[in-house]
Amino acid sequence: MFSKKTIIIGSVIAFIVVNISLLSFSRSRYGSFGPGRVAIVFIAPFQKAVGTGAGFLKNIWNHYFSLVSTAKENDRLRQALGYADADRNQWQEMEFANYRLRELLRFKKRTSSRVIAAEVTGRDPSSWFKAVIIDKGKSDGLKKGLPVIIPEGIAGHITEVTSHYAKVLLIFDQNSAVDAFVQRTRARGIVKGETTGRCVLKYVLQKHDIRVGDTVVSSGWDGVFPKGLRIGYVSKVVKRTSGIFQEIKVTPYVDFDNLEEVLVILNPPDYDFMSGR
Repeated sequence: MFSKKTIIIGSVIAFIVVNISLLSFSRSRYGSFGPGRVAIVFIAPFQKAVGTGAGFLKNIWNHYFSLVSTAKENDRLRQALGYADADRNQWQEMEFANYRLRELLRFKKRTSSRVIAAEVTGRDPSSWFKAVIIDKGKSDGLKKGLPVIIPEGIAGHITEVTSHYAKVLLIFDQNSAVDAFVQRTRARGIVKGETTGRCVLKYVLQKHDIRVGDTVVSSGWDGVFPKGLRIGYVSKVVKRTSGIFQEIKVTPYVDFDNLEEVLVILNPPDYDFMSGR
């Protein structure tokens, strides 16, 4: 009816119960002599094993809940740290943006031109032009041909306008051209864009003294950019034995890879070719 294993387990349990009862009875009646001492001899090792096992299980149980609690706390702290990092990054971006806007505001106060600030919202998706999109358009008074600058120098000019957006052709595009001169020697030429991301100052005569590091600025003669705006610096000069013009490479002052805010000049100069001014 019962299996051998069941009978053995039942017998062990009965033995334990009887001995515990006997131990309790003996302690109360005989103190520490007689059958009580015999019971202690048999029961004590088992009690010790049971107590040790129970303590072991208790420690495991407590450690389990401790680990679970620690894991939950770690998850909470990691989440809080993630939120803190996100807030810190947001504050850093705001700090950088505020710095750039302060620089634009200082430049705006120094210039006599009427300008409006705009944010770069994207790049021209085509591979034919080096251009950016800004978040100002016809509704803000923008139109084709207006110059676009930042405190470091000339960025480009507007080529397309919609109600709320405009496209800015950057000066290192091959279709761009700025009438310019070398600030130190007043040698005049035309700054054109190149595929390398730099520019070239064309039509400068061989007789002019042009040196690496010279600053190139706008002449104001093209009727687009006001006179004296920085364009870039001379990074290479080649004087050939033949020909009448020098080969001059110009590196723009504007970091076009990190262009985020710009100023659009709303009242560009209207050069009078008859009067020469």
